Amino acid sequence: MTTRPAVLTGGSIAPAALARPSGTFAMVAADQRDSLRTMMAQQERIPGSAVPDTRLTAFKLAVARELGPYASALLIDRDYGYRRLVDECVLPGGCAPILAVDVLDQQPGGPVEDTALDESVDTAAIVADGTRGLKLLVIWRRDGHRDRRIALADRFIGMCRAAGLASVLEPVARPTHEEEGAGAFRLNDSIVEAARELAPLGPSLYKCQVPDGGAGPVAGLARQAERIDAVVDVPWVVLSQGVRAADFPRAVEAACRAGASGFLAGRALWTDALAGDRDSTLRGASADRLRFLGDVVDRYGRPWWDAAAAGERVTA
Repeated sequence: MTTRPAVLTGGSIAPAALARPSGTFAMVAADQRDSLRTMMAQQERIPGSAVPDTRLTAFKLAVARELGPYASALLIDRDYGYRRLVDECVLPGGCAPILAVDVLDQQPGGPVEDTALDESVDTAAIVADGTRGLKLLVIWRRDGHRDRRIALADRFIGMCRAAGLASVLEPVARPTHEEEGAGAFRLNDSIVEAARELAPLGPSLYKCQVPDGGAGPVAGLARQAERIDAVVDVPWVVLSQGVRAADFPRAVEAACRAGASGFLAGRALWTDALAGDRDSTLRGASADRLRFLGDVVDRYGRPWWDAAAAGERVTA
């Protein structure tokens, strides 16, 4: 019988709070802010300014209501939906809330350029809400700000550890202007380099991009994902941004075969619910995808307690 570690050294709770009984993760992301507004506006061919905040909140709560029963955790933000999610008890008991605590530097209609940590968050109140983890997005580049980003991620992990909350660190690799102009950016190499730099800080969960944007056969994707696994010694999961919805199940399988423990994804699950009958689509096609992906991670994913750093944990 396997003894499952319960807490991490340093006081941070283990990612068990966010996991399935199998020790893997099938988590839904609903923390998009201006990006979601842009997607809604593009769908209807209207300006982003014509999409009210109430629509973003309503969509996120619908995602939580319809997909929460099949998810091990759901990620949301304070701007659009967190308070109502908690106060209205939208999520079932088996789906843990995760709160995004990143402040986004993002122009309307554009990508996130940089992030900061919202240090005004009352972690004691969040724990009292029943929230089980926090998430920080870090935009990683080969530039002169590496030390600042390392300090930011370390501060976030420390904040989670002090509060007894799981820390989900999400570095997203982007090119510098020089790399972009010279066509010198290599996504796979950058994902690995970011992981080598930030994963040793010891988050409860490391969330990263899929190599090759999820395109290609499982075997080739898995070979690239093995490079991530070689430098990440905490449980890790993949995100779906930049991956076609049709490719995502194959990408998840490949990552899990290489050592990942699952996914934390949004767009690959619920994008088509932005058109037509929202709730019917979420209840049907989106829920079907999530259930299928749950089977994939249960079959191929590495249980979180088998991650390399498991030896640093103490048992309950």
